[in-house]
Amino acid sequence: MELKGKKVMVVGTGISGIGAVDLLNKVGADVILYDGNEKLKKADVEAKLKSNKAEIVIGECSDELISKVDLLVISPGVPIDSPLVLRFKEAGVLVWGEIELAYNYDKGSIVAITGTNGKTTTTALVGQIIKAYNEKTFVVGNIGNSYTGEVFNTSKDSVTVAEISSFQLETTNEFHPKVSAILNITPDHLNRHHTMECYAETKERVALKQTKDDVCVLNLEDEWLQDFAKKCSASVVYFSSKRKVEVGAYVDGDTIRYTDGVNDKEFLNVHDMKLLGVHNYENVCAAIAMTKAMGIPDEVIIREVKNFRAVEHRIEFVATKSGVDYYNDSKGTNPDAAIKAIEAMVKPTILIAGGYDKGSEFDEYINAFGDKVRLMVLLGQTSQKIADTAKKLGFTNYIFANSMEEVVDICAKNAKEGEAVLLSPACASWGMFDNYEQRGEIFKDLVNKLA
Repeated sequence: MELKGKKVMVVGTGISGIGAVDLLNKVGADVILYDGNEKLKKADVEAKLKSNKAEIVIGECSDELISKVDLLVISPGVPIDSPLVLRFKEAGVLVWGEIELAYNYDKGSIVAITGTNGKTTTTALVGQIIKAYNEKTFVVGNIGNSYTGEVFNTSKDSVTVAEISSFQLETTNEFHPKVSAILNITPDHLNRHHTMECYAETKERVALKQTKDDVCVLNLEDEWLQDFAKKCSASVVYFSSKRKVEVGAYVDGDTIRYTDGVNDKEFLNVHDMKLLGVHNYENVCAAIAMTKAMGIPDEVIIREVKNFRAVEHRIEFVATKSGVDYYNDSKGTNPDAAIKAIEAMVKPTILIAGGYDKGSEFDEYINAFGDKVRLMVLLGQTSQKIADTAKKLGFTNYIFANSMEEVVDICAKNAKEGEAVLLSPACASWGMFDNYEQRGEIFKDLVNKLA
């Protein structure tokens, strides 16, 4: 879609919104930057824009303004069923997000990764493997690098590796990856998507425009994805941590193998990797299947998998203090992700849990403790909800805290030599922290200051 001279309204003055304004300025669009927060100061928004130009509108959005707009670009935090977006849709205005906007200008091939858990690790690994073979590789999306900021560096022989959330997939229309992956679908963001069916359908949009010439990599052990495979328009390649697949990558004992349906090859021993836990073996299998589909040589894939280190905030080793190992899994923002971190622990563990309530239930989370979690330290909005669930299931060894400083102090006083402390909250960070990265950084800083 040609946007030069078009009136485009961007909703949201955060990183995504400012990135969208930057791109729209470069292509010659007439930009309006809108934020409904009446407390925002126009001067602060102008400072964010730097040299970019946009008409700034704060507070009320009038019908007259809507009538002038050709395209609405919303940030991931803006629901597509919000009253503002519905007003634009009723007026016949096309609604895009950052992913669709950037895709409109991408000249190369696209590899897209979504799923409830494992996206960041898998995206980073896929990006590292492909970049080792093709320097013109750009890793973008939720992983921290803006797609709109990189897209003008793409060329016909470049590869964009994108981590994409369900929020971003809500607003994709023509987005068409050469290779896509849905790693898993477990309950998350139900306060936004309302039902698991809606959440699953949103994740499945990553393959919406794919054809049989494209590849969609799916988790064979996920029931939602087993059903989706039957109707997926792309050629399906599987991965599994439990059994051999027809075509794809799988875990066989201590080895990871790949089969094309005829030939079956051992890729590497799991003990040759720097990643911990079965969930990471699944991430590696997904990455192998994706990069094989992109034509990356086996020796490059094997070398990069062996060299790959866990991404920041995902079961990240922080330090050993007084004989206690501290791990930062702030990226564990839902129960399923946190369960995988708990399962990866090999020592008696003090678990730090709690945060913003996304509508999750915590029964499976508590049941995953087994004999690993000795004490739970609770923080944030969901503290009482998690405590009530724990008590109901017979786990009563928990302590409430009011700040991360208090949390780390409690852990340091209660942890014994030879044990571990794990920050894996099973909840989002909003309310107490700007994002999960800030939560993890504060935790690491406090741990590193311990004697």
